[in-house]
Amino acid sequence: MTGSPTDLPPPTAPKDGRAAVPDNGPPVSREEFDALFETVRSWGRWSPADRGAWNRVTPDHVRRAAALVRTGTTVPMALPWNTAPGPDNSKPALHYMSELGDIEPPEPTCHKDFIAADYHGKGVSHLDALSHIAYRGQLYAGHTAREVVNANGAGFGAVATLGPLVTKGVLIDLPAVLGTAWLEPGQAVHAEDVLAAEKALGITIGEGDAVLLRSGHFRRRRELGAWNPDNASAGFHVDALPLLADRGIALLGGDGDSDVRPSPVAGVSSPVHALAITAMGVPLLDNLDLEALSAACAEAGQYEFLLTVAPLNIPGGTGSPVNPVAVL
Repeated sequence: MTGSPTDLPPPTAPKDGRAAVPDNGPPVSREEFDALFETVRSWGRWSPADRGAWNRVTPDHVRRAAALVRTGTTVPMALPWNTAPGPDNSKPALHYMSELGDIEPPEPTCHKDFIAADYHGKGVSHLDALSHIAYRGQLYAGHTAREVVNANGAGFGAVATLGPLVTKGVLIDLPAVLGTAWLEPGQAVHAEDVLAAEKALGITIGEGDAVLLRSGHFRRRRELGAWNPDNASAGFHVDALPLLADRGIALLGGDGDSDVRPSPVAGVSSPVHALAITAMGVPLLDNLDLEALSAACAEAGQYEFLLTVAPLNIPGGTGSPVNPVAVL
């Protein structure tokens, strides 16, 4: 996807004066991508199928995650409810007062407000359920999207089937590893980057874990201004997904939408979404503000934590706004 100059992020020039060129490659053909899709595909592995990889998380996983709590520090990760239009918020959320507490009997007076959001975008922190993404017309486990998703919602893979998500969270804080403030938009994160981060941060991604990638997106936004992340954002290259599949992750997310953009895959705009959700059955967390978590993890010297995610109970919903909370 290309955009006008105002849609693209201001470059951060290297110290040697060269123009900054984000590296989203290597390029991947559609044939190579389809072969990779088959490699990580987990269809038929679990029951119920519409919980996908979340079936990996057992009460034992939750107990082990709770044992990571040392100080009781809680760190929320949701963005503020974003009602202001901008290059990274083309569909602003709504918030208005519906009752202003006019004084009239009987007491007490009351104040009420209304909220709404078209949340599958860049302005709202949210969870993508398994019904959110179809590839080649199919959802996870091979369900035909047109047969199970309609104007009434999703009949398979709806967010209400997931319920509250509680497991071990792992922060892949690549700027901290590299000694930089952020990754430049368009920078791809590869399997070797994940392995290097594990070694540097003293973490090990395991079965049932939630993996959160910090690129420093929101620190960059605060210092340099907003841009359209549909055109350029740091995120995973598809070559990192086999490693995450082998480790048996149950949830993936970050301060972007997990995909490096522009996409390196010809003809596929969101290849990591297709691999994680549709092939692997792994829900995604998009648009998390991970700056406070990065600081808390650095202070504690601990990049593993108890993670809780409570989506709204929306029957047929393809996802939900969320406020994930890490407890260290």
